[in-house]
This record gives sequence, structure tokens and C-alpha cells, in this order.
Amino acid sequence: MSPGLALVTGGSGFLGSALVKKMIAEGWGVRVLDDYSRGRPRRLVDIADDIELIEGDVRNYETVYRATKDVDVMVHLAYVNGTELFYQKPQMVLEVGVKGALNTLEAAVSRGIKHYWTMSSSEVYQRASAVPTPEEVCLVVPDVMNPRYSYGGGKIITELLAINYGRAFFDSVVIVRPHNVYGADMGFEHVIPQLLMRATLLDESAEQSQPLSFAIRGDGSQTRSFVFIDDFIEGCYLAFMKGTDYSIYHVGTTDVVSVKELALKIMSLFGRRGVVMPSKTPSGETDRRCPAIDKAMALGYSPQVSLSEGLHKTKQWYMENRALWPTLDESFIHSATHGLKAKLA
Repeated sequence: MSPGLALVTGGSGFLGSALVKKMIAEGWGVRVLDDYSRGRPRRLVDIADDIELIEGDVRNYETVYRATKDVDVMVHLAYVNGTELFYQKPQMVLEVGVKGALNTLEAAVSRGIKHYWTMSSSEVYQRASAVPTPEEVCLVVPDVMNPRYSYGGGKIITELLAINYGRAFFDSVVIVRPHNVYGADMGFEHVIPQLLMRATLLDESAEQSQPLSFAIRGDGSQTRSFVFIDDFIEGCYLAFMKGTDYSIYHVGTTDVVSVKELALKIMSLFGRRGVVMPSKTPSGETDRRCPAIDKAMALGYSPQVSLSEGLHKTKQWYMENRALWPTLDESFIHSATHGLKAKLA
């Protein structure tokens, strides 16, 4: 389809802002709806003159409806991310997820918008029955009593709503399932920035001759496939533009790394040897995660940035923007990456 006017909910988030910039570069008009509870306006400063910004909450239908005026494509990304919040505020995670999906869908139907694009998550699989995981593997909520699954459960509901509303009202629905995206300004709660900050503090406090030593979540054998933000956005945009109607695409890489290896790689960025200490694995943690990306590759997707190169670029941003770091307790340096006492400034 040709570029038109897109409404991007959550457009100041890590993924949202990168997608907005890509769409602007491709000739789209973009309107962003965000309440900035998780997003950051600074991510859009360099394109502020090229977009329309509306501050508002996707849980409010009237706000969403007003934002959809003259829109050609609904791009719904607004959601609550961050493992801490899955455990601490599951009701909010579900409220934003379910109401956000319903409100954007209902507003799109009312306005006669015919294209709906949205982001899901690799969390819809939890412990996938096949790794690498194709899009057809069953989606699972293993235990409704575990608050962690508020996130994955909400994403499953979003997918169900999008596909079934789509069949009735839209010309196309495309769902992208991101798999462990990382990069500059991705926030401070995720594993890579957490490890980068802790390695920085350890590097400054420990003798150069000593290896850096700190805990990780679990025993470090858990594996992930991390995709750099630039690669992810290229794949995401391809899926949205070229994806078949009512389709789902994984966007990520098939390069696998263990959490222990990731921690050692990050310490090596500082020219330091590392020693990793295991800790208790939180209930609901996934052992392995790696997407099959054949469908996206058939559209022309081909990730280019290696983990080493991407980590170097990510470290550079966090070092250059240390003034934005949260205030950290002393226990943060040696603690595991879950349950940290870190408060955003």
C-alpha cells in the first residue's frame, strides 16, 4: 500500500519511536498518541516538526476516537512492558492491553479505517514446544495465578481481537511478534541496560587486575536471541507493508546466546574478565527463546547487526547519557537482574 496517515499508539516508546522515524523516512504522515507513562518525548525530538503529537491514554475511548480522524492505518503499540510491572501491577498490564486493543479496534471500525497493524510478543509462547519457534506454535498461559502471565495473556487477547475484528471489518491485519529487541535508549529495566549499568559501576569500583563478579537471574543457562533495533524495524516495516492479510510474523534473529554468555560479553566491552554468580530463577521464567524467521525472510528481511556490534552501540549510548540513569541503591551493583531497587529519576 502507498504511504498515508498513520496513527501510532505508544509512539514515544522504544519500538514505537523507531518505527515512527522509519515511517517518516518512507513518506508517511504520522500522528502519535502516547500518555508518556512508559514512553519518552526525547525519543521524538529530532522529528518533532514532522509528526503530530497527542498526549492521551489508550484506555480512554474518546481520546482514541479523536486521534483517529482522517487516519488510513491504525498502528497499535501502546502497552505496559517491563518484567517488574508484570509481577507488581498485573491488573494495569491487562487493563492497558485489553482496553487499548478494544478501543483502537472500535475506533478504527467507527472511522472506516481498513488497515490495522499491531505488535504482539514472544511472551505469547512462554515455554514454546519447539525452538526455533515458528508462528504456528500454540500460544499458552501456563498458570492464571502467576502475575507474570498478565503480559503474555494480554498479548494473546490482543491477537484474538485483531484477527477476528479484522475478518469482519478490515482489509488487512498484520501482527508482528518481536523477539528480544535491544538498542540505544531502550529504557533501564531490561536485562541488557541493567547489565551495562552494573558493569559500569563495577568497572569503576574494582581493581583493574580483578575480574568483575555479580549475580544474574537464574543459573545463566537460559538462552535468548537478541535483535538490534535497526534490524528489527526493517523487518517490522517489511511485515507491515508486504505481509499478507491477517498474517503474523516473527521479527528477530536465530543467533542464540545464553544469559551467562551475554553477561560476559558485556563485561568484555569494558576490557574486563567476568565471573557470573547464579541466583534464584523467578517463577514463570522461560528457559529458551529463539524465533523461526522464515516468513519474514521471505519478504526480504535479513538482520545485519551482530550481537557484539549491537552491544557496542548500545553501550555507547548509555555511557553518553549517564545523566538519564535512574538513582541506584548500592545493592544494585552485585544484585541479580530481577527485583532491583532502582528508581527512575
